Amino acid sequence: MRTKVSIALLAAFALLSSPLLAAPLRIAVFVPGVRAGNAIYDGMVRGVERAVAESPGSSLKVYEAGFNQAEWEEKLTSLVASGGYDLLVTSNPSMPALCAKVGQSFPEQRFLCLDGMLAGNPRIHTVLYNQTEQGYVTGYLAGLATTGPLPGANKDKKVGFLIAQHYPVMDKIIAPGFERGLKAVDPGIEVDMRVLGNFYDASKAADLARSMIAAGCDVILPICGSGNEGVYKASTAAGTYAVVFDGDDFARAPKAILGCTVLHQDELAYAKVKAALAGGLPYGKAEVVSMKDGYIEFLDKDPAYLANLPAPLRAKMADLVSRIKSGKLALSVPGL
Repeated sequence: MRTKVSIALLAAFALLSSPLLAAPLRIAVFVPGVRAGNAIYDGMVRGVERAVAESPGSSLKVYEAGFNQAEWEEKLTSLVASGGYDLLVTSNPSMPALCAKVGQSFPEQRFLCLDGMLAGNPRIHTVLYNQTEQGYVTGYLAGLATTGPLPGANKDKKVGFLIAQHYPVMDKIIAPGFERGLKAVDPGIEVDMRVLGNFYDASKAADLARSMIAAGCDVILPICGSGNEGVYKASTAAGTYAVVFDGDDFARAPKAILGCTVLHQDELAYAKVKAALAGGLPYGKAEVVSMKDGYIEFLDKDPAYLANLPAPLRAKMADLVSRIKSGKLALSVPGL
């Protein structure tokens, strides 16, 4: 009798804990910006959409907050205050602190913040990408290009870096990682950093890119959202190069783009929302994901990459990626 009861209880528990029978959730995606032209935000939305589509009864609202950061707190508060969502998903290094602040007034609200970090808040789960690795790989590629035998390279050993704005993750993780990658190729490489001031002005980005190219930069890394397009156009016109951070942009400028180091935000959003739907998302915990986990990838199969980068340089990139994935080259996030 005890055996039968135990088996019955175990079976009931298995059914209750099954992701297929998990309670549906009302989910909101808060985009701190706009989805169009931003690989990170678009990937987040696509990942959540896929997870919700596989959960009968669950619902999804996508809210684009726009580029004015001064309005994000008010808009996030309004969305949460509606009481219509069990889980709010967002992505941006600034969002964990903002969610924690807004969440003080709404203790039942749960948050999933990608591309950011905050540990210990029982209402928030965060996942940070190891962007030291991502920056290093991108910098290493730019270093090989500016010192290598490419048609568009000059002898100046000078690389451009155009950012939308300064913020902690950029200044403490991404930029130092990028420079470390450059210096690993040649300590004499210089970085010409410029600030666009926003994530969308492609015309201004093109002007800044042309200025950097005129100053001797033969490779530019843009991290300025849809403003990247201006850098691609300027680089293509000048016969120089760009390297890409976050998105697969080869198709946008196949003659200019040497390589892309991407974040698989869609897969991470999907996996984390599936865990939330199954009741297994560890709120209060902050995680870091890396190349070894598969959420950061250097794209080395695109025809543009194969055509633009000579085989000896591709071999060096393959070796670098292998050393990072195996742990032979450890690139930790500062402060963690």
